[in-house]
Amino acid sequence: MDAGRLRKRALPKTASTTRNRLDSVKGAVPAVTRATRLLDALAHAREPMPLSELTRQLNLPKSTVHGLCTTLVQAGLVTRFENGTYHLGLHIMDLAHAFLARTDLTVQFAKLWDSLALLPEETIILSVLDGADVVYIACRNGSRPLGVGFRIGMRLPANCTASGKALLSSLSPERVGELMGAAGLRPLTRKSVAELATLQRQLALVRKRGYSVDDEETRDGMICFGAPVFDSSRDEAVAGVGVSLLKATVDQSQRVLAAQAVKQMAEALSKSMGAPGAQT
Repeated sequence: MDAGRLRKRALPKTASTTRNRLDSVKGAVPAVTRATRLLDALAHAREPMPLSELTRQLNLPKSTVHGLCTTLVQAGLVTRFENGTYHLGLHIMDLAHAFLARTDLTVQFAKLWDSLALLPEETIILSVLDGADVVYIACRNGSRPLGVGFRIGMRLPANCTASGKALLSSLSPERVGELMGAAGLRPLTRKSVAELATLQRQLALVRKRGYSVDDEETRDGMICFGAPVFDSSRDEAVAGVGVSLLKATVDQSQRVLAAQAVKQMAEALSKSMGAPGAQT
């Protein structure tokens, strides 16, 4: 599923928080601050943005925003499309890959999916929570066609995805309510959970059994299982592991095996991150 097909929404709280933090830094360079705010706006946009919308969200003169865009396009950090809209450029991925290559979590994830040999034909992803969304930071697309290609940097509503529910299950119900209340529950299919009370009941079940389920909530015909990953603090989950399967090809026993496999993957990754009591 292309994130661009999701509904557009206003600049999220995470982006405005970044803006406020930068504006309050003593000695910050204004041009760099404005460029960072522009990149934040593009990162949280569901679709490429026209100059007029960027100008409105950033509350800056049109000439200033145009100059920022032109400079960032030349640097490869922003792409300008033929219709005059803007989105993040490919150089962003170079920076992201450089960061992820030095992140223990993604390195351990890559090692474990090879060493454990769990569900070799299925798609496995690793995501982190960003506000009310999950962002995929590692993925292994399987050989079975799902009709959707997961990729690093992909962003989806946490309330719809298995890994998102796994992450949310490690938060208090009050914190979940705050996150969902700020952004709203955004359904992706007719089966997506759309009410906070229903989501809270699902999360209570996740806490009890140790894994989450996305039953055609992200995409029709796809079922996913997720589990939370912890580090040495063993407080809130630092990531969520998810596995996606074609619903029509799995029976009840295979669903049980998939749930067990994703829990094993999450436990092994938690152990590698120093979580107390984590076992493979």
